[in-house]
Amino acid sequence: MPSEHDPERRQFYRIEDRVGLECRQLQGEPTGPPETLFEGGETLPLAEELRRHDAEIRHQLGLLSESDRVLSQLARALNEKLDTVARIMTFQQNPLQDSEWVHVTLSEGGLSFITTDPVPELDSLMAVRLTLMPELSQVAAYTRVVSVDATDDGTRLHLQFHNMEDAERQQIARHVLRLQARERQQARQRREQHGDTP
Repeated sequence: MPSEHDPERRQFYRIEDRVGLECRQLQGEPTGPPETLFEGGETLPLAEELRRHDAEIRHQLGLLSESDRVLSQLARALNEKLDTVARIMTFQQNPLQDSEWVHVTLSEGGLSFITTDPVPELDSLMAVRLTLMPELSQVAAYTRVVSVDATDDGTRLHLQFHNMEDAERQQIARHVLRLQARERQQARQRREQHGDTP
């Protein structure tokens, strides 16, 4: 079904990906951060504190790199290792079910996916939480239903991010760029292998 939002969605680079997807339909306008609607949302104040510490660490690493590049790289690697360990521990405590891992089309503007759940109304609001692989990072956001298309497998929902925070949008942008770079590398390797074939 065509949508007046299609031109807006086209301005973002889109990728095909498999993500952990949790959805909540909303009644009316949202009143708080989307994270609070999902399991683990009660730790939101701790997550905000962690973000502040992370920003301070990154600032200090930038200063350190001016005087000792090797030590700065080591500290950066240790910081990223701690982030990875924390995400793994969190995910192990609250693993997603197999049915919650779905194929999506994802961009900074929104996402689309096929579902067999009851179809929400056009222009209604939903909260979603995405778990992105392989880093196991999570992004929670509000979305607006901009189109609904019937398919042989169910219904394809097209959701547009709604009042999304810059930090979450940048997190998705980094994920999209990493996956895009990985796809280009794999395509280049396939071309090289094909070129080596007699």
